[in-house]
Amino acid sequence: MRILNLYACLGGNRYLWGDDHEITAVELDPELARMYKERFPNDTVIVADAHQYLLDHYKEFDFIWSSPPCPTHSRARFWGAGSGKMETVYPDMGLYQEILFLQHYFNGKWVVENVIPFYEPLIPGKKLGRHIFWSNFIIPNFKSKDADINRGLVSDYERLHKIDLSSYKGDQRKDKIGRNLVHFDTGKTIFDTAMGIIKSTNINQSSLF
Repeated sequence: MRILNLYACLGGNRYLWGDDHEITAVELDPELARMYKERFPNDTVIVADAHQYLLDHYKEFDFIWSSPPCPTHSRARFWGAGSGKMETVYPDMGLYQEILFLQHYFNGKWVVENVIPFYEPLIPGKKLGRHIFWSNFIIPNFKSKDADINRGLVSDYERLHKIDLSSYKGDQRKDKIGRNLVHFDTGKTIFDTAMGIIKSTNINQSSLF
C-alpha cells in the first residue's frame, strides 16, 4: 500500500503501522524530519510544504493521513487571545481546503486530523480525546489516550508517546510538539480500520472478474 503521511512531525500516528507498506512522510521542520527518519528508517522522508505536496502528489497514493497545523483553531489560542495574552489571528483555512480537496478529488481512503476547535466545525468530524478527525470512512468509537495529558511536562509527553525530544534543536517548543502528537493507539485503530476497508474493497472487486 502506498501511504502519504503529511505534517508528519515525529510520526505519533504512524508508530504502530508497521513496515509492510510504502510510506512517504512530509515534514517542513528539518529537525523533526531528521528525528522522524531516525525513528522510521524505512520510510521516505521529504522536507517540504505538506499542503503543496498534497496538491502535487495525491494521485500517487492509496491512503493519505494529514495533520495540518492546529494553533489557529485551538481553544487554548482562542482563550489566550480573549485574555489578551495572545494576538488575534485568522483561523488557517488550509485545514478545510484539504478536507474539501480530499473529499472531491482523492479516490483512496483519507484522514485529516486537528485539535477540537474553539468554534463549531464547519464540516462535521469525529471527536476523540483532544482531537477531531475527518475521513471518508467510519471511524469506530473507542477511548483515546490523547486526552490523558493536556498540559504536562516534556517528560510526560515523552513517556505517553514513547519519544525522546532531547536531540531536537529546532525552534518549536518541545512541550508543544508532544502535546500535538496523535497517540499511536489512536493512529493504529484508525489505520487498521482504513486498511480493512481497502482490503475488503479490493477482494470484492477481484471477485467480480
